[in-house]
This record gives sequence, structure tokens and C-alpha cells, in this order.
Amino acid sequence: MPTYDECLVEAELRARACYAEPGRHYHDERHLDECEQRLDGIVGLNEPDRRLLRWALLWHDAIYDPRHSDNEERSADLAQRELMRCGVSGADVEEVGRLIILTKGHRVADGDSLGALVVSIDLAILGSDPPRYREYVEDVRREYAHVPDDQWRIGRAEVLKSLIGHRAIFPAEALRAELEDQARHNIADELRSLGAS
Repeated sequence: MPTYDECLVEAELRARACYAEPGRHYHDERHLDECEQRLDGIVGLNEPDRRLLRWALLWHDAIYDPRHSDNEERSADLAQRELMRCGVSGADVEEVGRLIILTKGHRVADGDSLGALVVSIDLAILGSDPPRYREYVEDVRREYAHVPDDQWRIGRAEVLKSLIGHRAIFPAEALRAELEDQARHNIADELRSLGAS
């Protein structure tokens, strides 16, 4: 029987393999790596919190099917099963599931510092430089190739308007200071390109 650490390594490898599945163009290993790099750059986190965030980010898009609306719930279930199998505490398993579910609506309660970080890291692509942002938009569109252009424009515009309707796109202050202005600029440009500004 594998040790606790060996079990977690094997679980992580299975999770990472999910991001290499065919049909993923944005929600892939690059997105996972970018999220992990963002987490590595966050200062002032204690190790238990960093571990919870790392697990949540590792599994947050493990299940990803653009034709379904329950990806976050299924990803959370998968993470919780894997972590329980490895003997992770019930409280930590529950928290990882909660954090993953937050990436569905990207809204967090005031004072939820871990939730703010996981949501902000997941959305960090929105504040990237314009060429990377355009690449991200093209990759997401490829994932939704089954959606006709007119429906795509309407649906995408709704998502973008919801994001910029938040008081802050990035609830974590550290990422907000770095990314908020560029994200709002990128989203405004995309809305114009969709004819929805």
C-alpha cells in the first residue's frame, strides 16, 4: 500500500493527466501550470493554506466538458475522492471541494481569503497582455466549436458583462492591484469585437 505522500503523488499525476485530454485548448496543462505559477508567487501564505489552494487548483478543471454545466461539481467530487483515498483530513477534503466550486461563479464572500485567491488565480488570464488574451479567447472558442457563432457571441458577452459587473474582477487584493485594469481593458475590447459593447 502506498504511503500518504506516494498516494498524493499518484493522485496528482492522475489529475494532471486530465488536462492533457483531447479537445482541451485553454483548460489544459498550460492553464494548470499558469495557475500553479501564480500560486507560487503569492507571499505570506502558511503551508497548510498553500497546500489547500494547490489541491484546489490542481483539480479545479480536472473534469471539463463544454457541453455540460456541472464540471466544477464533478471536479470537486473527483478531488475529494482522491484526497480521502490518501487519508487527507475530512476538513481539508471539504475545504478543497468548496474552493473548487467557487470557480464556477467566481464570487466569494467578504473575508474568504482562500476563496478570493483561488478565484483570482483562475481568472488571472483576463489580465494578461493583449496577445496572450487573444490567444486565450481563440482557445476557448475552439473548445466551444459546437456552438454556432451567433449563440457564442451572445453567451460570451453575457459571461464578460457578468465579470465586469463585479465590484472587482479579482477579489484577492494582491492580484487585483496587478491585473484589474488590464482585465477590464481586455474585456472591453472583446465586447466591442462581439458587437456587444
